[in-house]
Amino acid sequence: MPELGKYAGAVMGSWGVTLLLIWGFVVLTWVQSRAAKAKLDAIEARRKQAKE
Repeated sequence: MPELGKYAGAVMGSWGVTLLLIWGFVVLTWVQSRAAKAKLDAIEARRKQAKE
């Protein structure tokens, strides 16, 4: 690891915030994709019932 000197706190804090934001966006995207899949599955089930 490079010597960061007096900037170590700022650099490590920036890395921490960045990784936290990336993790948050990944989780948010995953939650939204599950919700969208559930809605699409419900629509497909209704359409399938209507055709029968």
